Amino acid sequence: MKLHDLSPAAGSTKARKRIGRGPASGQGKTAGKGHKGQLARAGRGQRAGFEGGQMPLQRRIPKRGFNNIFATEFAIVNLSTLDKNFNDGDTVTVEAIVEKGIIKKTLDGVKILGQGEISKKLTVQANAFSESAKTKIEAAGGKAEVI
Repeated sequence: MKLHDLSPAAGSTKARKRIGRGPASGQGKTAGKGHKGQLARAGRGQRAGFEGGQMPLQRRIPKRGFNNIFATEFAIVNLSTLDKNFNDGDTVTVEAIVEKGIIKKTLDGVKILGQGEISKKLTVQANAFSESAKTKIEAAGGKAEVI
């Protein structure tokens, strides 16, 4: 078998519809677009979400809430995760947390939350700590340093 002998399986391909090629084709004259109207015209149709001049759904529905563009968004890490991934006496930095794959992006900083228990003495350097995380780290003999 050679490259020129290859052909698609029978019935797997279909000839394209040749519109506007005379009355005998069945798609002549108006080329399947009907008579007049916006859909029969050449060029661009309506934009997405256009409802023929009726007030669009997006504008009919009431708007709720508020998005604070100045808010700081922290990447969150729990104490139980630090306990699993670091050894006793380690210094936990933001770079070390990213390197271990605990978080992908640091966003506006890293915040340590107090979920879970910590049994190792760690020096944790992060942008923010919850009150419970700080007390648990210090109770285990470690240090919580805000950078």
